[in-house]
Amino acid sequence: MNKGRAWRAGDTIGIIATSSPVDQELLPKAIAEVEALGYKVKVGETCKQSYGGYLAGTPEQRADGLNAMFADDEVDGILCLRGGYGAPQILPLLDYDCIAQNPKLFVGYSDITALHTVFGQNANLATLHGPMAASDLAHGLDDWSKSYLIRALSEPEPLGDLINPPGEEIVCMVEGCASGPVVGGNLTLVAALMGTPYQLDTRGKLLFLEEIDEEPYRVDRMLTQLALGGVFEDCAGVILGTWTNCEPKKREGFSVWDVVQNIVVPYEKPTIWNIQIGHGAVNMALPFGVEATLDATAGKLTIEESVTR
Repeated sequence: MNKGRAWRAGDTIGIIATSSPVDQELLPKAIAEVEALGYKVKVGETCKQSYGGYLAGTPEQRADGLNAMFADDEVDGILCLRGGYGAPQILPLLDYDCIAQNPKLFVGYSDITALHTVFGQNANLATLHGPMAASDLAHGLDDWSKSYLIRALSEPEPLGDLINPPGEEIVCMVEGCASGPVVGGNLTLVAALMGTPYQLDTRGKLLFLEEIDEEPYRVDRMLTQLALGGVFEDCAGVILGTWTNCEPKKREGFSVWDVVQNIVVPYEKPTIWNIQIGHGAVNMALPFGVEATLDATAGKLTIEESVTR
């Protein structure tokens, strides 16, 4: 894998809006929080733009801004401002050769799942699924999540065991052990890329999934789509994060746990539930594209390789 350099105090971090716009009153706070971590900030133009009400600029503007961050020798790493909607629109417009030739640690989650996927598959770049500038840092990131984020950003060493905060158990759904690179992210985005040239390749990999604000029947639909596409047949193991506000709203019936039991568990791949990664109150940093070991029987995920150099 191509890897960006670990971030050092005084490095310049590019903040970019690849999906939805941000409330402009929140932008200075997001910048200040990144600077408080010891970094200088270079703000992409799309952080200040809005297009159509729900996009941070046109697809061309957002793609050009992201391409420019990778090409800019002054930028040492890239942190997404927020997720939302729109990242898949820019996938055909990205310069994957430039990204591969200028590897930088790229950080984000949620809608950013689409970018993690293509950076791994089209630019062979290891990336970090983790907290973002406006969505998380500007609102006061919890200490547990911040400790994992800082370690992943600044220490060119494997994170080792990812350990939940007290009171949150990692549950084994299917026993067994598996190893491989971690891929995946937000279920909606993984499903949205199915059948496209950017579909997630899970062959021999550990598949991570999380979600927010989707009722069980909608989670069922998306997991079924993945199952029909061979995603669970191909993967080596399954890592299930947080499922925030995913309870039934108007009807009694299956929970997300039940849906996973019905769709994912029958593949008999080592599977864990409730690792605190995703849209929950805690969001531990999770490296993508580097080797990890899943001991589902013990409820343990171990990151064996650093995401940075």
